[in-house]
Formats: sequence, C-alpha cells, structure tokens
Amino acid sequence: MRMLKAGLALLLAWPVLAAAEEVGQVSTVFKFLGPNDRIVVEAFDDPKVAGVTCYLSRAKTGGVKGGLGLAEDRAEASIACRQVGPIRFVGELKEGEEVFKERTSLVFKTMQVVRFLDKKRNTLVYLVYSDRLIEGSPQNAVTAIPILPWPSSPAAP
Repeated sequence: MRMLKAGLALLLAWPVLAAAEEVGQVSTVFKFLGPNDRIVVEAFDDPKVAGVTCYLSRAKTGGVKGGLGLAEDRAEASIACRQVGPIRFVGELKEGEEVFKERTSLVFKTMQVVRFLDKKRNTLVYLVYSDRLIEGSPQNAVTAIPILPWPSSPAAP
C-alpha cells in the first residue's frame, strides 16, 4: 500500500507536458526501405494556458533506422503559437517552464518547447530548441502571443 501511495505521489509531482497531435506531413527524401524522410507538423495545447495552441514543424528521419526509432532527427524546428480562445491560466507559470518534450534520438537527444511570460509587454513567449546529453544545438525558433481579450461571439438572430 505504501508503494502505491509513493507511486501516486511521484506521478502527481511529474510535470504536466503537452501531447502533440499530427496535423500533416510532407515527404522530403524517398527511401527504398522504411519510411521516407519527412517534415511533420504537429499541434499541441499549452497545458497551463487554456486558449493557446502551438504548431511545431520538424524533420523526421526515415529509412530502416527511422522506422525502428533508432535514427537521430535533425535539430532544426519551427514554432508558431496562436491564441485560439480566451486565455486563462490553469496553474502557476514558471519562467522557462517546459511545455512540450519529445525524444529525437534513441537515448541522448530531445526537442523541447519552453514558455516565458514577458510581464512588461503582457506577452507569452515560446522557444523551441534541441539538446543532447553532452552537447546541445544553438538552433532555435521563437514565437510570441500578446495576451489580449477574446471577443465574445455575437448572439444568433
């Protein structure tokens, strides 16, 4: 019973990260064996900021290694976040808080999206970058969303 409680406490302490949903993809390199190399566009909602959706495009390596999940994906990515409804904070925001993370190699490399709140300009800023256990990449992309009132829909006649 104590193990169950400890496991539940650990699960509740685990950071809440967004799960990505694939929007579409295009093939970039044909591979005879395994899937083609491609660019994938994914969408995810910020788990602590209702009304914000981010769109992430990134390269996925194909071939036999890519099909088996053994290939290392490139570090380049692009991000665009948009207000899609009234912005409401679900929890306390931490500076540089991770909102999305995905493995881009078998063990050592991940792609992450972190959020900052620019209080002076009343703006949410999202940064995507790739890191490795030993050496990360300086390649990154940033997007910003001003926190604005969301217009209510007009009443139907």
